[in-house]
Amino acid sequence: MSQAELQCWLHEPDPMKFPYDVVVRHYQQVGKHFVDPQVLRLLGEARERLPALSAPWPQIQMLASFLSTALDKADERYDYPTYLALGLLQLPAVDDPEEQAPFARSRCDRLVAQLVTDALAFELAALDQTTTLLPRMRPTPDLVGKRCRHGLRAIRPALARMALDGGLVAADPVEVVRQACSIVTADMSLAERQAVRLGVLPVDTCHDEYLFLRVLQAFETTFALLAVQLRAAISALGERREDRALHFINSSEAALRESAPLFSMLATMQVESFRTFREFTEGASAIQSRNYKIMESLCRTPDGERLDSPAYLSVPEVRARVLRAPRTLDDAYQEACGSGDLTPEQCERLRQAMAEFARTLMRWRQTHYRLAVRMLGTASGTGYTEGTPYLRSVRDIPVFQGVDVDVPGAVTVEEAVATS
Repeated sequence: MSQAELQCWLHEPDPMKFPYDVVVRHYQQVGKHFVDPQVLRLLGEARERLPALSAPWPQIQMLASFLSTALDKADERYDYPTYLALGLLQLPAVDDPEEQAPFARSRCDRLVAQLVTDALAFELAALDQTTTLLPRMRPTPDLVGKRCRHGLRAIRPALARMALDGGLVAADPVEVVRQACSIVTADMSLAERQAVRLGVLPVDTCHDEYLFLRVLQAFETTFALLAVQLRAAISALGERREDRALHFINSSEAALRESAPLFSMLATMQVESFRTFREFTEGASAIQSRNYKIMESLCRTPDGERLDSPAYLSVPEVRARVLRAPRTLDDAYQEACGSGDLTPEQCERLRQAMAEFARTLMRWRQTHYRLAVRMLGTASGTGYTEGTPYLRSVRDIPVFQGVDVDVPGAVTVEEAVATS
């Protein structure tokens, strides 16, 4: 990439005119692990200029988040959140005001639809030979077709809630995906387009890393939603509003269940491709997922052994939050039903909803483990974790203490890869 654009910007720095497209294209052409040191130096200078810039706060915040993501490896602070560029996605946060909880579902519906259709648009661009980015190990047309089918399954519920599914009328899944990409893109705001556009800074040039990043971002979006909604359910039970608590628990179970086709998309990754680009992801592991740990710890307080394990030691701010002993859904359920304020029928409805959520989460864990075995074998995980042995050891951790749950069977790799 020519460095002239960055040098020119540094002479007259304006967040509104930062050459995002040029920088993103360079990263996608060579991979973050192989970025030109001169480009890194110029980006570092741009970051140093931020405190002195005068511009609307959202624009400065966007540039700061982008530079933080772009420079994570150079700074030696590369981890899972920066690999996924989560700071750019503006996910709902568990500490947002509680009145925002009802809007979190629509926000996450939009984002999941945008992320998945963007991944599918890249698949179609490669199929149509209209992109030269991430050229290594392109998938076959049949594999692209599978990804389209699974991607449609993942976003159809959200598109229906967004009233954007009416135009999906083609018979062929690939053509339906073209329609979905066009519809979702037309519905996006300029800010949404920018956030999504900046969110893929792959470490290498393997085609499948684009899909990998987008699917993991979609999962993180789902877990951010679950954290917000479970916190709202806890608050509702504190007020003995059983109907409101049921709404948020059931909505959380539905969101997690609807995310299952994302595993099917991941299962279409070519193992050789995955093992190639993961050589450069050391330091970034899903064990560092803050949203997953927040969600898990809102269900019940983790045991001391788990709190002192790499799972929580890798997310110290979440661990500190748990050590402050906030009330969990397990606590709120037992308190509400033990107080006599709710009828036996209300408590039974809550128990059934929590049990269904727990079954869905445990199925998610087991499917995650099966897929990791297929991709990793017995190799160690990234982020200095022990990989699949770790996932095997945590997949049956009880979701709740006060609700008995039968452990469901996992989706096999064959089922995940199969077309629908």
